Amino acid sequence: MVWQRPDGRAPDQLRPVSFQRRFTKFAEGSVLTRCGDTQVLCTVGVEEGVPKFLQGTGRGWLTAEYRMLPGATPQRQTREMLKLSGRTQEIQRLIGRSLRAALDFERLGERTLVVDADVLQADAGTRTASITGGYVALQDAINTLLDQGILTESPLVHQVAAVSVGLLENEVFLDLAYEEDVAATVDFNVVLNGDLNIIEVQGTAEEGSFSRHHMNQILDMGEVGIKQLLAAQRDAFTHP
Repeated sequence: MVWQRPDGRAPDQLRPVSFQRRFTKFAEGSVLTRCGDTQVLCTVGVEEGVPKFLQGTGRGWLTAEYRMLPGATPQRQTREMLKLSGRTQEIQRLIGRSLRAALDFERLGERTLVVDADVLQADAGTRTASITGGYVALQDAINTLLDQGILTESPLVHQVAAVSVGLLENEVFLDLAYEEDVAATVDFNVVLNGDLNIIEVQGTAEEGSFSRHHMNQILDMGEVGIKQLLAAQRDAFTHP
């Protein structure tokens, strides 16, 4: 049996991707990221000062928070307040690690960049959309600091983007929607920088196991998708 994608996409085809920059008024950087039916609002704020372990080093920091809004899924999600689920904590740590790889913190100085990723609508790929859109919001925030004269040089050293890849019916598919995500026997999240070097790879066999050959195919497919996402990020600034 060959898996038929519900939306008719080719195996190596992304869902439609868009970045609506300056979506909110007050954050230094903000973007509404759309990946198919998944929509994530990514904002970046700037705070003077750094965590205690960095004080006096001259280096900055980036931290991330991720939330799924109650109406983001067909069944209402309980709003997470003081106690975060393990999934939420894991995702926001992934977002933070991924976006920190984009920065030279000595150039940032003792400032903290706070990335907020709020999922407005979920159809799988929320963590990868948060990273890809978070980078766009981060670049806008850095541009704001440069325009205001707070920074004299950009601390951005790499683009960063992320995509999901899965194995269904023994075939590799890019950018899984929800129906595919729940059916996949292997599920990967791939995070690369602008040089296509790996920042992080998360891969799990939902049942059984997978071969090294399939892993190589999955990483190759992830690279195909991320090349397109990096181009879409650049296009968001050249054709706003």
